[in-house]
Amino acid sequence: MTISATQTVKRLLDGPPDAARLEQAFRHLAKWRSELISNTLVGRSGTKVTSGPFRGMDYPVRASEGSRAARLLGSYESSLAPVIEEIVTKAYPVIIDVGSAEGYYAVGLARRLPNARVLARDANPKAQVLCAALAAANGVADRVEVGGLMDHADFDLCHAQKTLVVCDIEGAEAELLDPVLAPGLAAADILVEAHDCMRPGLSGVIAERFKATHNIRVIGRRLDDSGLPDWMEGLSDLDRLVALWEWRSGPTPWLWMVKK
Repeated sequence: MTISATQTVKRLLDGPPDAARLEQAFRHLAKWRSELISNTLVGRSGTKVTSGPFRGMDYPVRASEGSRAARLLGSYESSLAPVIEEIVTKAYPVIIDVGSAEGYYAVGLARRLPNARVLARDANPKAQVLCAALAAANGVADRVEVGGLMDHADFDLCHAQKTLVVCDIEGAEAELLDPVLAPGLAAADILVEAHDCMRPGLSGVIAERFKATHNIRVIGRRLDDSGLPDWMEGLSDLDRLVALWEWRSGPTPWLWMVKK
């Protein structure tokens, strides 16, 4: 991994001095360091999530995207922790996780809600394999149904019973989360990551679509270092920050939209 990272940085820096080139190299080095930290976490603490709303979840798989270290520490998307607890109290019988990736939320919520049926949907076949493995590792494979793409008609099931939709699909929420084309969404509570960094103003567009049917709260980013283990006191401040870094390149506000 170190050899590959070195070769990539050399390639990125091959050319005249340029701020954008340096930024690309810096980001790549930060990812390399993040991977080293996640490997160290596994070596010292095992594969269990050590804090946060999914504390105790076994996480032996790689993250299909983003930081594994932040997930292992339980600090991943820490601003959502109060929402996760609210979701648990609501005891949804059905959860649809669109863009489920390796299953951090699908499996985490299945563990917290032992009577819930979780539909984990992702277009990436590799992510589907990882999600199935994570569900099996945590004993919830019988309730986490792994599948591919969702379309508008698939949300019709939200009319039948109380449903939570979790959506993180890298900007494609602009097309999918349309209550005119998918009227079932009007009956669901929705937690969606709006990728404003990819499509500026998208969070406002989605909020406008649902303001008549849902109460909407916008949730921004924050770092929570309370789950850093004691041994990390011996690391540099930069390494401690990298451990918490989620690999984002810009703003991705969440919208928590609860049906009125």
